[in-house]
Order: sequence, then structure tokens, then C-alpha cells
Amino acid sequence: MFNLRNSLISAAIFFALPPLAVAAGAPTVAEGVNVAGSRKVTFSNGAIRMAGNLYLPPNYDGNRKYPAIVVAHPWGGVKEQTAGLYAQQLARKGFVTLAFDASHYGESGGGPRDLEAPIDRVQDIRSAVSYLGTLPQVDAKRIGTVGVCAGGGYALHESQTDLRVKAVASVVAYDIGDAARTGIQGSPVSAEDRQKLLQSVAEQLNKEAAGAPVLVQSLLPSRDQVNADTPNFVREATEYYLTPRGAHPNARNRFVTTSPVLHMGYYPLEHMELVSPRPALFIAGERAETLKFSQAAYAKAEQPKELMVIPGASHFDLYDKPQYVTPAVEKLAEFFGKYL
Repeated sequence: MFNLRNSLISAAIFFALPPLAVAAGAPTVAEGVNVAGSRKVTFSNGAIRMAGNLYLPPNYDGNRKYPAIVVAHPWGGVKEQTAGLYAQQLARKGFVTLAFDASHYGESGGGPRDLEAPIDRVQDIRSAVSYLGTLPQVDAKRIGTVGVCAGGGYALHESQTDLRVKAVASVVAYDIGDAARTGIQGSPVSAEDRQKLLQSVAEQLNKEAAGAPVLVQSLLPSRDQVNADTPNFVREATEYYLTPRGAHPNARNRFVTTSPVLHMGYYPLEHMELVSPRPALFIAGERAETLKFSQAAYAKAEQPKELMVIPGASHFDLYDKPQYVTPAVEKLAEFFGKYL
């Protein structure tokens, strides 16, 4: 059988992780501490029970209504990682924020586990917007969305047809469809690669239709498998997801191997013009292999729009490193402060 995992790595389709122990409060790995005013929440996404961490601004006043922001995590991530960090930081800037586990991941429901289904991820964000709109402390007319990595691609897509989203932003946006079809900088995908992957997936789907269990494999190589020949993007991913820097007990390095057929025909950035006249902000790293996705989204979007490229930053630098996250958060706070 064609090696799905190797094909996915060559296509630069990886991140990592779903469920296990539940930490008390609402911590993020990136900070390692709880934040006053955070609370665990649940909300409905059709028949799926979603789990989130809700963050409140300093000096929270229960008699006020606040602007609110949904924060979507990367492919395979969980709310306690980079999405939680951005949610915490934006709450400190005066917003009510919600970081949540996508369906199929973390403490949220949905099966099979570890499935990365773009249409489900878009609906997850839509349900999170609906939930925020029901809260008494939220001004339902002042809700925005932001996503990190694949969460950024999903947030941009969801906002195109959800007029309740008054402003949308992405941080190191990852177009999971284009990455599956063509790859990223340093890890191109050829037509032959695509055909081999799709053939392998087709064979697995037939096995599962005949009664075989859903096949789940590791997404990233283990740390001891990383060497000088490992692509930089993979190396940086393992440094975040598979070390104490970003690892979380609810996040495991797993993916449903048939997921790529859901990615190949997915085009989240094709209709960015539909966001206008609502504003869009794209934040990317100068050294990020994914920079092309933010540039493509910006090119397709109409005014008002802005592209911020942070000097010296790689893709994973913008997950948690203060020297890069701080200017990104400042820009996000300025953007949402202006438009929400």
C-alpha cells in the first residue's frame, strides 16, 4: 500500500492531535497558567456537543455588552494550544473570546476521532458564532473571527457567507486544499504524488466499506526520526507539537488517513471578495512556508483589507513566541477594536 503518512508529509499536510485528560480551568500550553475570568463552556453544533474556553476581559462588568471573537485552532490542534494563547491575549485587550475544540478533536464530540473534514470545521466556527451571539455579555452585532494556520483558512471561508461575522482575520493562514494539491514552499506536490495518494485512499475506503476499521496513523514523525533531511516545516512542527513547548494531553499526533480526499477539492479562498465590505486582516510570517496562502487570500479579497508580514517570523514562530505573537496580537486588537 502506498504510504499515506509519507505522502502527507511531502504535501506538507500536518499539525497534530485529539482527546485524553482534561486540565482544570482553561490553561494554554504556551503560557502554562490559568487566566482569571476564564471558564469552561459547552455549546451545540447540531447533534455534536462542542467544548470551549471562554475568556473575559480584565475588570469584567456583567452589566456591559462586549465585542467578541471566535478563535479557531490549527489542523489537529486543541483549544489549550496556540488558539488559547491568542484568545487569552485578545481578552486582555478588552474582548470576550472563545477558543474551542473542533469537532472530532479534544473535548468536543464528533466521530471518527482525528478526522479533518473542512466542511465540519467551517460549521464548527459557525456554531461558535451562534453561541457567542446568545451570551448576555456579548453584543451580537460585534462578533469577529480569527484562526491560526488551517483555522485561519477555515475562518476566512466561513466569513464569506456568514454576515454575522463583522470582521475576520487569519494568522499564518493555511489553505488545506491548495496544500493537498500543490504543497507548500520547500515541499511541492506533483501530479504523480496526488494520484498515488488518491489511489491509496480509494483502496482504504474500499476496505472500510467492507468492514475494516477506520485507519488512523501518526501525522508527524517522532522527534528521534527528525534529521538533517527533514523539511524545515516538519521540523518546526515537531518542535512545537511534540515537546513541552506545545504538547497537550488532549492533543495526539494522529489523523484519519482518508481525510485527504476531503481536502483535494476544497477551495476556501476562491471567493474572498464575498467578505467585502466587511474587513479582512491577514497576518503572516516573512519566513513562513505558508506565506503564499495569505498573499493569495489578500489578492482575492476586496477593500477594506490588510496584509501584515512580520519580519523574520516562520510559520510556527507565530504560534507562541512572544517577539512575534506580541505584534500580531497588537495588530489584531487594533483591527477588531476598529471594526467591531
